[in-house]
Amino acid sequence: MGEILEFPSQQAQGLAYLDRQLRSMLEARGADQVLIDFAAGQLTQTYAELAESEQYSFNVELPAGIDEAERDQLHRQITEGLEGIRRENHALMLKLVAQLVLAEVKLFQQQRRD
Repeated sequence: MGEILEFPSQQAQGLAYLDRQLRSMLEARGADQVLIDFAAGQLTQTYAELAESEQYSFNVELPAGIDEAERDQLHRQITEGLEGIRRENHALMLKLVAQLVLAEVKLFQQQRRD
């Protein structure tokens, strides 16, 4: 069996979920469409920056004479380690994204009142 590709990607699904939740929450609190659109736009932009920052890329020079099995094992261990770090950081970053978007929405509201 080959590799399975998901459409839309998990990232797109996650962003769509956050967008729906944010819009629903703001609507329930009586926000107007201008504020809802602003908040959703800020969320989309910030989430996109977060996703881009999670695209790790680096090279590891392996010692001469390492066999294919050892190389594959190292590759798997490095990949698993990075994925663990990414997951931990992602949870924290989502919390920070939410706080940032909330602060930007509050500032937007304050500036609209002036």
